[in-house]
Formats: sequence, C-alpha cells, structure tokens
Amino acid sequence: MNTVQQLFSLEGETALVTGGTRGIGQAMALALAEAGADVLLVQRDESNQSTKEQVESLGRKCQIYVADLASQESVASLVPRVSADGHKISILLNCAGIQRRHPSHQFPDDDWNEVLQVNLTTVFTLCRDVGAHMLARPAHGSGRRGSIINIASLLSFQGGITVPAYAASKGGVAQLTKALSNEWVSQGITVNAIAPGYIATEMNTALMENKTRAEQILARIPAGRWGKPEDFKGAVVYLASRASGYVSGEVLTVDGGWMGR
Repeated sequence: MNTVQQLFSLEGETALVTGGTRGIGQAMALALAEAGADVLLVQRDESNQSTKEQVESLGRKCQIYVADLASQESVASLVPRVSADGHKISILLNCAGIQRRHPSHQFPDDDWNEVLQVNLTTVFTLCRDVGAHMLARPAHGSGRRGSIINIASLLSFQGGITVPAYAASKGGVAQLTKALSNEWVSQGITVNAIAPGYIATEMNTALMENKTRAEQILARIPAGRWGKPEDFKGAVVYLASRASGYVSGEVLTVDGGWMGR
C-alpha cells in the first residue's frame, strides 16, 4: 500500500498546462513541479520565461509550446506537436481563460465567440486530444492513465452580471468535465474541475477597483479575505495525483466558503 507521500507524488509525470504564466495558473504549474512533475507550458509566445525559469529552478524540466488558444487550428495542432517530440502527457491542466464585460443586450458577437472559443471549445479540444493520447498508452499497474483538471468558476453555478459569455463558457466547462468523466474514469483517466472563488488576480481587477462591489464581495466571503493564487496549490496536486484516484466528475470549489453561504 502506498504511503500518503507516495500518493501525492508526481515524480515521473509530465503535465501540459495552459494559462501558466501568471496568477492561479502559474501557482498551479509551480505546485505540480514542486510535487515532482515536468511541465509543458502552452503560451501565446516565448517572451514570458518566468514560469519556465521557476519550474527549472525546482530541478524539473520545462518546455514552452506556442499556440493561440483563440484559434481552433492552432489548438488542434498542439497535442500532435507535443507527441511528435516524444512527450507522454499524464496530466492536463486547462487554466487559460479570458473575460469580457458588457451589458447583455449590447454584448458583441466577436467577444461572445472569442470567450466561448478560449474558455470552452479550446478546453474541449485539448481534453479530446490529450484524452486520446492517454487512452493510446498502457495503463499503470494501478490502472491509472492520467488526470485532467479543468478550471471552472463560481459562474459555473451562478450567473454573474454583464458576463453572459463567461458564465455560459464556465457552465459548459463543468458539464464537459462530468461528461468526459463518465466515459474515461473506467479507463484510468480522472476528469475533474476546480472552481475558484473571488481571487485577487488580474482577471478580477475591474471588480477590485469597484469599491462598492469589492466591499459587497468581501462581506459575503466567510473566510474574510479574497483568495490568493497560492490557495490552489494543494487542490491541484490532489486532483493531479493518485491521492484522488476515486474522485472524478467533481467540481471542487476553492472559494473561502462562498458557495456555502
């Protein structure tokens, strides 16, 4: 029987990570590396080397793959390129996401299409392609082939205000996670999502700068503070590792108690 330390270890694993250059995504990518995984970062260009350098400083390998997550053609070429380089992906972390805010009766088609492409269609494409990549390989002795972790949102459950595309995309991510789990968990691939609460990152700058709204949000968070990217390190390692081997189709909220209020 494995010890707890062995259950949480990611030694010998390779993680493909989108959205890993900053905020929650960067904290999660570094957590996977700290637990022993090598990391393949999907970025729009190679100018930001911060996460790569930090992963390598932990003694892990790291490589950047350039892709435009707003382009279906670019996303579809990603896993074939990674496979051609000989990498065997055992963890997929879909953390990239964008936000657009407009009153719903004025929401532009272009912004709707871009948000749905990046936040949902790209997530599906990478899940599909990495899922096929995992299924094509023999399972470990434990029957495990890998883990997929998508980033959902509180708006997977709630509607939000002036963010209909984001809410629709994140509702879709939660349902996609469950649908894929139903097919793949019996074949050794767990599929789960993490739903962040209100986190002090660049994506929430507009909320934090709205004094009234920021005060309303803080008053409802039982933990009494906005979240930090570091609050996600334990959750992502748990869902990426054998420690969560019997957990699949789950949307884990990391929200300081918001959803329980």
